[in-house]
Amino acid sequence: MSDIVGLAKVADENLNFYVSKALDLANFNIRRKVESVSIKVNLCYYWDSFTGYTTDPKLVASIIDVLREKYRLHNADMRIVEADATAMRAFHAFKMLNYEELAEEKGVTLFNLSNDKVAVRKVCVNNRELSLKIPQSLLETDLFINMPKMKIMSATVITCALKNLFGCIATRRKIVYHKMLDEAIVGVNKILKPHLTVVDGIIGLGRFPVKMNLIVAGTNPFSVDCVVSKIMGYNPSQIGHLKLGHREGLGDPREIRVVGEDLEKLREMFPRVRGLRLKMGNRVQIQLFKLYSRIVGDVTPPFLET
Repeated sequence: MSDIVGLAKVADENLNFYVSKALDLANFNIRRKVESVSIKVNLCYYWDSFTGYTTDPKLVASIIDVLREKYRLHNADMRIVEADATAMRAFHAFKMLNYEELAEEKGVTLFNLSNDKVAVRKVCVNNRELSLKIPQSLLETDLFINMPKMKIMSATVITCALKNLFGCIATRRKIVYHKMLDEAIVGVNKILKPHLTVVDGIIGLGRFPVKMNLIVAGTNPFSVDCVVSKIMGYNPSQIGHLKLGHREGLGDPREIRVVGEDLEKLREMFPRVRGLRLKMGNRVQIQLFKLYSRIVGDVTPPFLET
């Protein structure tokens, strides 16, 4: 049975309609009683969604509306969740990126996963045993929704669904995983299994931010990432954590069926960054940020962890 990934283009301001369309394309259904919902957004730093770095709260609001109206989850306890990082505190990100207003408007809770109870889970990846600290609530929630961004990252080429779950690991300084980043990404995805992934591709981030007006939906984050990597101009088999994820049983690129928008046309829209340029550009940026940090004593952005 193939994994279906739905591609929906947003043509006007009726986001609820296009979110619903994307979920229909992905053949998403809820077949059990849902009393709790956790929505993991990507707030990697204090940059607004128009930069392409963070999940758009308007899209999150539409997900909440669709869950309540289409799937009748009016009484479910819904939480928007994120964890602290080296240079980001979820409390401040929620405030600065308009999530406090969203939570008040929609009657949902904002929750910092760094304050959650922790479950230590062991997992074997690439013949290596990893011990990962996982927020207990994500293991217990009835409906777990992963809402990453579509963007590039020097250490992993792309960062999307699988990498967004890496952010759930309850270790603030994730630099400890630097030498085994692919293994850590795959490991946490062998433990955490979101029921739905909805990618915010309204603004994609490649060589520069670009308005894609795209929503990508699927029930398997590995399959979603394979499709997103193709849109961004990369071969999934040449991306470390996807190659390893295939080998470790997260999914199979040969069993993915894409429905909805034309993938090739979307690929033409995305401002791809060539590998060498990506590495060189990030190397220069990292040196500049380190210099900035030494001069003013400010925090360094979270991507310096990797």
